Amino acid sequence: MAKIPTPFRPLKISVLTVSDTRTLAEDTSGEALIDMLTRSGHTLQQRQIVKDDVYQMRAVVSQWIADEDTHVVLITGGTGFYARDSTPEAMTPLFDKTIEGFGELFRQISYDEIGTSTIQSRAIAGLANQTLIFCLPGSTGACRTAWNGILKEQLDASHKPCNFVAMLLGPLTSDATHGVTS
Repeated sequence: MAKIPTPFRPLKISVLTVSDTRTLAEDTSGEALIDMLTRSGHTLQQRQIVKDDVYQMRAVVSQWIADEDTHVVLITGGTGFYARDSTPEAMTPLFDKTIEGFGELFRQISYDEIGTSTIQSRAIAGLANQTLIFCLPGSTGACRTAWNGILKEQLDASHKPCNFVAMLLGPLTSDATHGVTS
């Protein structure tokens, strides 16, 4: 019996840009993430810009992870080493589990593009209340690197051998009379 390929399952993704200076009109990184996620078949759930302030970030993301319709949060900005960069400090306490390999893999992929400057990235990811949170650098190029090199596949139910989709939406079930359902 031929194995039925796993169908794509769209996720609802919110995008948060962390910046003390950008407006929506200037937010090329957030715009790039929205473009990539929607072209991949996902839905933009919410979008917001907040200042690089631990408590403002936590307030927004806490609301999003409390909303069971939000599956993924993508955060761009605040992951560097400047004094105001505080995204990892803001998000880490919210994590139920940390996705250790995300930052490691991001820096490995990024090394081919920017060399040793990748060591200054504090990109991290975790799971909070059954919502994935990915914290990316604020540059548009870094957002593209993360999406194309990691997120696009890991947020696609058809990617093998594993991905995050079944964990977020539950496994597909088979109904003999109606085929595959979710």
